[in-house]
Amino acid sequence: MTRIHLRAWLTVMRWIGNVDQATRVASHLVENAVRHGTPLQPGNLVFLRVFGLSDSNDLAIEVEDALPDFPGFEEAQNQSGEARGKPTGLWWVAHYRGRLSWDVTKNNDGRVVGKTVQAIIPATWDGSE
Repeated sequence: MTRIHLRAWLTVMRWIGNVDQATRVASHLVENAVRHGTPLQPGNLVFLRVFGLSDSNDLAIEVEDALPDFPGFEEAQNQSGEARGKPTGLWWVAHYRGRLSWDVTKNNDGRVVGKTVQAIIPATWDGSE
């Protein structure tokens, strides 16, 4: 469902980047949060936010869940864009020359309530590099 909804939204908003690449990355971020994170309560939810960066036209994709840490982040962040075996999960961020980061999420009182994982997907990469 992530791909379907995001594809429609990016098309309507006329994002200049590769919509297929962005939807693939968003789908894997959501899947990663569902498999390895903790759902937010109430409702057993993870949140997806997508917005364009006005200075570069790149796309920011953020997924929030209730697990306040990210075991293995360095390994996920430092993956090569070259596939080794079957491509899975957050490898797609590296493949599309995106940047992966994360930070804890705090509520209004400053209490840590989870994490936000962010991928910045460049608007200009077409796979020809």
